[in-house]
Amino acid sequence: MMRILSGLSTLLLVVMVGAGVYLWDPLPGNPASAALAATADGYDAEILRDEYGVPHIRGKRDRDASFGLAYAHAEDDFETIQEVVAVTRGRLARYRGKGAAPADYLASLLGVWETIDARYESDVPADVKAIAEAYAAGLNLYASEHPDETWTGLAPFTPQDIVAGFIFKTPFFYGLDGTLTDLFSGDHTQAIALDPQGEKKAFLMAPKTLSERGSNAFAVSPARSGDGVTRLIINSHQPMTGPVAWYEAHLASDEGLDITGGIFPGTPVILHGFNHDIGWANTVSAQDLSDVYVLTRNPDNKNQYLLDGEWRDFEKTTATLHVKLWGPFALKVKRPVLRSAHGPVIETPTGTYAVRYAGMGEIRQLEQYYRLNKSTGLDSFLEAMSMNALPSINYIFADKAGDIGFIHNGQYPAREDAWDWSHEMPGDRSDLIWEGYRPWSAVPKLINPASGFIFNSNNSPYTATDGPDNLRPEDFPQSMGLQTNQTNRALRVMELTDGTGTMDLDRLLSIKFDTAYAKGSEAQQVVSAVLAHDWSDEPELAEAAQFLAEWDFDMDEHSRHAALGGLTTLREITARFTHIPAPAPEDAFRDAVSWLKLHHGRIDPEWGEVNKLSRGDQTWPISGGPDTLRAVYPDAIRDDGELHMNAGDTWIALVEWDADGNQTARVIHPYGSATLDVNSPHYADQAELFATERWRKAHLDWLEISDSAERRYRPGKPGTD
Repeated sequence: MMRILSGLSTLLLVVMVGAGVYLWDPLPGNPASAALAATADGYDAEILRDEYGVPHIRGKRDRDASFGLAYAHAEDDFETIQEVVAVTRGRLARYRGKGAAPADYLASLLGVWETIDARYESDVPADVKAIAEAYAAGLNLYASEHPDETWTGLAPFTPQDIVAGFIFKTPFFYGLDGTLTDLFSGDHTQAIALDPQGEKKAFLMAPKTLSERGSNAFAVSPARSGDGVTRLIINSHQPMTGPVAWYEAHLASDEGLDITGGIFPGTPVILHGFNHDIGWANTVSAQDLSDVYVLTRNPDNKNQYLLDGEWRDFEKTTATLHVKLWGPFALKVKRPVLRSAHGPVIETPTGTYAVRYAGMGEIRQLEQYYRLNKSTGLDSFLEAMSMNALPSINYIFADKAGDIGFIHNGQYPAREDAWDWSHEMPGDRSDLIWEGYRPWSAVPKLINPASGFIFNSNNSPYTATDGPDNLRPEDFPQSMGLQTNQTNRALRVMELTDGTGTMDLDRLLSIKFDTAYAKGSEAQQVVSAVLAHDWSDEPELAEAAQFLAEWDFDMDEHSRHAALGGLTTLREITARFTHIPAPAPEDAFRDAVSWLKLHHGRIDPEWGEVNKLSRGDQTWPISGGPDTLRAVYPDAIRDDGELHMNAGDTWIALVEWDADGNQTARVIHPYGSATLDVNSPHYADQAELFATERWRKAHLDWLEISDSAERRYRPGKPGTD
């Protein structure tokens, strides 16, 4: 028995040693600080922090400004920047564990680094490489000075990391992530398009989950404003923290760069904002820019698929996912990555699919943003847009000459118009594998409309103005897959405008901060269903229903009906974002009554007692709700009787040019420039202004900025802080 036990112990020890060897996956050490800092040689940027801690960054060259931007943003949110770099490299799971593994796999599936390897040297111009190199150098300088904050094995940062970040993220803004999630979910149901020569266009087996996002943008021409002023409101709706949360910065150089706006972690130029001549706002669009092909696999050889009557071999590589366990140990998981002639291939219990999408293999995204940053008027802005390197996103723009416009931007696949591309496509025909995109001239645009007012709230491009000259569906092929939906915000704008009335500043702001649901909105549909229910057997709920019937569908913080109405309708409105099915209207109503009684002892607290902006240990009452023009989305229906905003209105800008071209701007951020430092005075110094719908002045004059700066320094230059 002793020999048996001894043998088992030896075997167990061998197994444990073997497992340890197999799981041993220590991260490499970061380079020495001196080596990291050396990449900053040759760059010189001055950073001036204003009274709100917002960085104003200038240098002799554009690349110097990007270098300084990287350093300044790292001071405020180095953790998120590193997270972006790690996921772009397909290595986030090594730091965050198994929950990050799907994102790492996507980096391989979408061929991010294959695109970098194939196109970076040849297709990224020298001036664009220069700003990517400078941005990486700024991160490396910060890492050299803060080794304890730098993730082991992540440094040095490279210019390829920066360009790759755009390749990875931009397709998700038109919903490619939703398409992939649906396919990976395991319960995807096919809606296969049939030959248009047949009697049926499609055989739909079950509906698919809808995924949409939000934003607002408005532009008013001098003729409509009543005072000769051109106005632009930038109002993207994003998460308030994380890799796609807005950070404000002002960049300038002696080479003509001078622009203020919002960036995401890891981006070396402004993504939307304004320079002295022009400004633009982005809203997320939801055109049909990706196609799913149903593949037929060879029953005798799973490595083949059918195309034009012949079996073709999949292109096959392997993604190795490093999933953190503890310390230096990680589970190395190998997953096949298949590609067909169509694109990336996804294997699911319901079938094998290939995906072809706008932005596949594109590498010029940073270049186009850089050209937009340097635009000086309508013509140069449109010239930059004509690169057509950005796969989606609506653009609302205005300039100091009084021009305004709308672009339903997209890389529109050059599809065969006879087919219905809204469904899955047969994967066995090569003639359905589209090549390239429709020309820039075909992209929907509306420049200087008759009414002098342009807006977008993630709605159909056919309602972009309140005048007579909207774009028309019959002017665009159905195969372009243009949006046809209307959000509550768009319906509400149309209720509040008439095409002719003066759109002065007060009127424009009353629309932007409007807090009501429109006729025909989801909120009204839910309430109608609740009121149609027979509550006679439940007197308490019958009384609550009578109270609900009095709601005017306004989400003002002082409303005593908004809490019951908002909680009843919230989950229906947000289901398309959360993918969590909403309860039946009567059940949502029951839940709302119960929750309010439990936490507030009444069904009619003021909305501001429930709806809060929260930062650290402070909260502020706030008006608005999901899909109102004052967009406020809660993180959850909490157990403490409050809803805490975590997405919606974030960085907002109001830009104005008077008749003489003089520019002023007001901006606001929901928190402050210090993203992670809870001890910073700028951690929440804009929150109260934001909650009460007030602004702060955007500093645009460099003499004024210099005179009032609370801190000024030159990264990497001793004795300048």
